[in-house]
Amino acid sequence: MNAMQQLHGLGQSLWLDNITHGLLTSGTLGRYIEELAVTGLTSNPTIFDHAIKDGEFYDDAIRRRSLAGKSDEALFFELATEDLVQAADLFRPPHDAIGGVDGWVSLEVSPLLADDTAGSIKAAAELHARAERPNLFIKIPATRAGIPAIEESTFAGVPVDFRIEATWGEQIEDRRSQITFSALGQQAPIEEKEKWDPDFAKRKKRQARLEQLIPGFSVRLGGTTSVDVTKLGIDKGYGMRKLRDTLGIGLHEMLFIGDALFPGGNDYPVKEAGVESIQVRDPNETKRVIEAIVACLGRARHATLREDDMR
Repeated sequence: MNAMQQLHGLGQSLWLDNITHGLLTSGTLGRYIEELAVTGLTSNPTIFDHAIKDGEFYDDAIRRRSLAGKSDEALFFELATEDLVQAADLFRPPHDAIGGVDGWVSLEVSPLLADDTAGSIKAAAELHARAERPNLFIKIPATRAGIPAIEESTFAGVPVDFRIEATWGEQIEDRRSQITFSALGQQAPIEEKEKWDPDFAKRKKRQARLEQLIPGFSVRLGGTTSVDVTKLGIDKGYGMRKLRDTLGIGLHEMLFIGDALFPGGNDYPVKEAGVESIQVRDPNETKRVIEAIVACLGRARHATLREDDMR
């Protein structure tokens, strides 16, 4: 067993960030799959541009299509789709063997559509229909216009991969008791988070879709950009009850501060459990509320001490 196979055995997915017609016709990609445990392939227009310019593999195909009246992007996407369909067929056995978790290839929509939501949706649907392969992702840049295109294409049944233009920190975080997805990254500036999904519409679409895909789990919204996935019943209400049992403090004696106390929010189970709760907007407001509570408790303690002294 070579090092790549050992790495695959440890649960790592090895993807090739390259595609050329020569990789397919020479059998090299097939050997990568068999001998090096490569389980996926990603592509983009730049990769194909280099493949076309740096070799002669595409010359005959370009001449034939040019004579047929094809040019520019129409010609490019015919060539790219043809190669990626072949690659998808090579990756189909590992794709089917593990239920679609791996064994994917990707094809990106035109970069000229980065600011065109409707155009990206249309292009993704057309490329998916042309390829007719269940293990071929359509990649859409996650620009402001691209994000709604990603959502609509996903809901339409198009397998979508996406390229984030700007993120801050990890987007997917294993917090042991839950998996948290943050669209902009966990360390995104507050001002960026607040303007990304102010009406919760984007995350409610994700929530509805995930509830269909993973009915055995709880999917709740958190903060300004997050979606949390937990086992059913293992939520913040469960956590408060564990605190009660461990510390011997009644739920009626607790006070909870959270930014998602609305139905469907990840703090709502605390409210359902009967814990008195305070709704806040962000970490800064949480800090101010806590400071105010501490100050009030300090004044109350001072007043009690003065009463004791007067006695």
